[in-house]
Amino acid sequence: MAHPRSAVGASPSSGRPPWSGEAEGPARAWNPAALARRQFRAWWQSRLPLSDTLALTQRNVYILPTRPGLMLATTLLVLLVASINYQLNLGYLLTFLLAGSAVAGMHVCHATLRGLRLTLTPPEPVFAGSNAPLRIVLTNERKAPRYGIGLAVLDDSREDRWAWTDVPGLGSANVSVAFQPQRRGLHRVPALTAETRFPLGTFRVWTVWRPAAQVLVYPAPEALPPPLPEGEPRSGGAGSARMQASGEFDGVRAYRRGDPMKLVVWKKAAKADELVSRDTQQAQRRELWLDFTLAGASDTEARLARLAAWVLQADKLGVDYGLRLPGQQVAPDSGEAHRRRCLEALALC
Repeated sequence: MAHPRSAVGASPSSGRPPWSGEAEGPARAWNPAALARRQFRAWWQSRLPLSDTLALTQRNVYILPTRPGLMLATTLLVLLVASINYQLNLGYLLTFLLAGSAVAGMHVCHATLRGLRLTLTPPEPVFAGSNAPLRIVLTNERKAPRYGIGLAVLDDSREDRWAWTDVPGLGSANVSVAFQPQRRGLHRVPALTAETRFPLGTFRVWTVWRPAAQVLVYPAPEALPPPLPEGEPRSGGAGSARMQASGEFDGVRAYRRGDPMKLVVWKKAAKADELVSRDTQQAQRRELWLDFTLAGASDTEARLARLAAWVLQADKLGVDYGLRLPGQQVAPDSGEAHRRRCLEALALC
């Protein structure tokens, strides 16, 4: 009995649905067959409902023979013709034995996907240009385990895009796939596909799934941003705190037990025998505002990239900071929730 992973490897182009086609380069852009295939794929996907949970039934699970399956059918036809021509009883036995095994494998293959429930976990925000992981939970409600089930992003043409798993009886399994959004904003999760070729690899059973979830994509932070801008004097505050060229506040004090590790000035600790921490109270005598108009970049996307880098830098320093965008303002604060709120405002600006 062939293992499902080895069966998948037997067919190089079998990882794509029949309407998806191969990777389409410039030479195939004007190919009428490729154009018709893309139009049919778009029409097909538009008919699928949007849902973060998919129950696989006979209505949404499809089956077709693979290339090894077609070769097996051709071999069986040759064996049958030879057995009839030469009146070989053992030939009849072998032909019908192999045909019966293929038919039984077809039913087992279809039943491996049928009855599964796929659930998409709400995806976490990511930065533009990085992989957005998608976590799918496969739930098996029958006692028998299910083997050799793969999931992938439908339009992904990478060789290693498939993630394979086995689902135990009356249990569940987690599978992670990923796609790479290139632009900031709110993106809908692309269509996903699940398939299996267990147990013989002669049939391919698959389904197409359109999740309703969306992924928030933050602007990609600038690689080498300039230092943080100087803070504005806080109303009612006395004194001031300077910003060094490295973007760090110069106010320091002796380390106190319980200080967050991100406030420890490691550069000073390397030169002395004692630990010192940033004096955030002294530093916060000035309000740090990250202003869109003062970002100094050439275009909107470059300014947002610089602001994203400044948000991460200010959050790392543990200081209060605010964000000013056209038509929107986020009051100065600090912490994980504030960082997410500022990055979300940059993503949707």
